[in-house]
Amino acid sequence: MTDRSEVPEFAPQGSQLIYVAVADHVEARIRAGALQPGARLPAERDLAQEYGVAYLTVRRAAQVLRDRGLIETVHGRGTFVVDPLPQVIADASSNDGEAEG
Repeated sequence: MTDRSEVPEFAPQGSQLIYVAVADHVEARIRAGALQPGARLPAERDLAQEYGVAYLTVRRAAQVLRDRGLIETVHGRGTFVVDPLPQVIADASSNDGEAEG
Protein backbone atom coordinates (compact mmCIF):
# COMPACT_ATOMS: atom_id res chain seq x y z
CA MET A 1 0.00 0.00 0.00
CA THR A 2 1.15 3.50 -0.72
CA ASP A 3 0.42 6.70 1.16
CA ARG A 4 -0.10 9.04 -1.76
CA SER A 5 -0.28 12.00 0.63
CA GLU A 6 3.54 11.95 0.65
CA VAL A 7 3.63 13.04 -3.00
CA PRO A 8 3.57 16.84 -3.19
CA GLU A 9 1.15 18.51 -5.55
CA PHE A 10 2.59 19.51 -8.92
CA ALA A 11 3.08 23.26 -8.63
CA PRO A 12 6.06 24.76 -10.53
CA GLN A 13 7.49 27.79 -8.74
CA GLY A 14 8.50 31.10 -10.33
CA SER A 15 11.48 30.74 -12.60
CA GLN A 16 11.70 26.94 -12.25
CA LEU A 17 11.90 25.27 -15.65
CA ILE A 18 8.72 23.29 -16.32
CA TYR A 19 10.54 20.16 -17.51
CA VAL A 20 12.64 20.17 -14.31
CA ALA A 21 9.47 20.61 -12.25
CA VAL A 22 7.91 17.60 -14.01
CA ALA A 23 11.07 15.54 -13.44
CA ASP A 24 11.16 16.56 -9.77
CA HIS A 25 7.50 15.61 -9.33
CA VAL A 26 7.94 12.21 -10.98
CA GLU A 27 11.00 11.66 -8.76
CA ALA A 28 8.87 12.53 -5.72
CA ARG A 29 6.30 9.94 -6.86
CA ILE A 30 9.09 7.36 -7.12
CA ARG A 31 10.46 8.26 -3.66
CA ALA A 32 6.98 8.06 -2.13
CA GLY A 33 6.46 4.60 -3.62
CA ALA A 34 3.63 5.67 -5.91
CA LEU A 35 5.84 4.43 -8.77
CA GLN A 36 7.56 1.22 -7.72
CA PRO A 37 10.87 -0.14 -9.08
CA GLY A 38 10.13 -1.99 -12.30
CA ALA A 39 6.86 -0.12 -12.86
CA ARG A 40 6.15 1.12 -16.36
CA LEU A 41 5.59 4.86 -16.66
CA PRO A 42 2.61 6.08 -18.64
CA ALA A 43 3.28 7.04 -22.25
CA GLU A 44 4.90 10.45 -22.69
CA ARG A 45 1.79 11.83 -24.37
CA ASP A 46 -0.34 10.63 -21.43
CA LEU A 47 2.05 12.24 -18.95
CA ALA A 48 1.93 15.47 -20.96
CA GLN A 49 -1.85 15.47 -20.68
CA GLU A 50 -1.70 14.59 -16.95
CA TYR A 51 0.68 17.47 -16.20
CA GLY A 52 -0.89 19.90 -18.66
CA VAL A 53 2.37 20.43 -20.53
CA ALA A 54 3.68 19.91 -24.05
CA TYR A 55 4.83 16.46 -25.16
CA LEU A 56 8.38 17.74 -25.69
CA THR A 57 8.42 19.03 -22.10
CA VAL A 58 7.79 15.48 -20.86
CA ARG A 59 10.51 14.17 -23.19
CA ARG A 60 13.01 16.59 -21.63
CA ALA A 61 11.83 15.63 -18.13
CA ALA A 62 12.33 11.95 -18.99
CA GLN A 63 15.89 12.73 -20.08
CA VAL A 64 16.53 14.41 -16.73
CA LEU A 65 15.18 11.33 -14.94
CA ARG A 66 17.39 9.06 -17.08
CA ASP A 67 20.39 11.26 -16.25
CA ARG A 68 19.51 10.91 -12.55
CA GLY A 69 19.46 7.12 -12.98
CA LEU A 70 15.80 6.79 -11.99
CA ILE A 71 14.26 5.49 -15.21
CA GLU A 72 15.30 3.54 -18.27
CA THR A 73 13.68 3.34 -21.66
CA VAL A 74 13.52 0.07 -23.55
CA HIS A 75 12.86 0.66 -27.24
CA GLY A 76 9.51 -0.83 -28.24
CA ARG A 77 8.53 -1.65 -24.63
CA GLY A 78 8.32 1.62 -22.72
CA THR A 79 9.94 3.52 -19.90
CA PHE A 80 10.39 1.91 -16.50
CA VAL A 81 11.47 2.87 -12.98
CA VAL A 82 14.89 1.31 -12.51
CA ASP A 83 15.20 -1.73 -10.31
CA PRO A 84 17.04 -1.44 -8.06
CA LEU A 85 16.72 2.27 -7.38
CA PRO A 86 19.92 4.28 -6.94
CA GLN A 87 21.24 3.96 -3.39
CA VAL A 88 20.48 7.59 -2.45
CA ILE A 89 16.75 6.99 -2.92
CA ALA A 90 16.85 3.57 -1.29
CA ASP A 91 18.61 5.09 1.76
CA ALA A 92 16.09 7.92 1.98
CA SER A 93 13.11 5.56 2.04
CA SER A 94 14.73 3.16 4.52
CA ASN A 95 15.37 6.03 6.96
CA ASP A 96 11.71 7.05 7.09
CA GLY A 97 10.47 6.95 10.63
CA GLU A 98 13.92 6.95 12.23
CA ALA A 99 14.47 9.54 14.90
CA GLU A 100 16.90 12.31 14.11
CA GLY A 101 19.41 13.01 16.67
